[in-house]
Amino acid sequence: MSHSSSYTLDSMDDRTHHAHRIVVQPEDIDELEHVNNTVYLRYIEKVVVAHAARVGMTFPVLKAIGVIPVVHQHLIKYHRSAVLGDELEVSTQITAFKGFRASRHNEVRRVSDNTLLVECDTDWIWIDAARGRPKPVPLPIQEAFGVVGFEGPK
Repeated sequence: MSHSSSYTLDSMDDRTHHAHRIVVQPEDIDELEHVNNTVYLRYIEKVVVAHAARVGMTFPVLKAIGVIPVVHQHLIKYHRSAVLGDELEVSTQITAFKGFRASRHNEVRRVSDNTLLVECDTDWIWIDAARGRPKPVPLPIQEAFGVVGFEGPK
């Protein structure tokens, strides 16, 4: 899929946050002539993968370290629709990170008017790559994401 991307970050030092922009493509549109609800999850997955890559934690690196993240739950709220050609900013923010659990708050906004289209809170579980069981996240991964000692809001 060829999405136009240009990265827009609040701060290059903020390793807990990532955002990028995409343009809605014809294949993203459903019979109601707006972005299909399932496509927003793909947008969110792509920003999370881009975030991990930006901090050096691609899937092969994570697997070599011995843990991989898997989604436990998505809680999605749809506010407005995007249509063909809309430029969107998709962002992700780590909101909690402790033991073998992590949470992210994700948003999709229309760039032209900064309208919030979708919010998605995602809970992740870190899994031992060899055994398939929950496993605390090793320190190198915590350091890469800037979450050493981070538990999120109290």
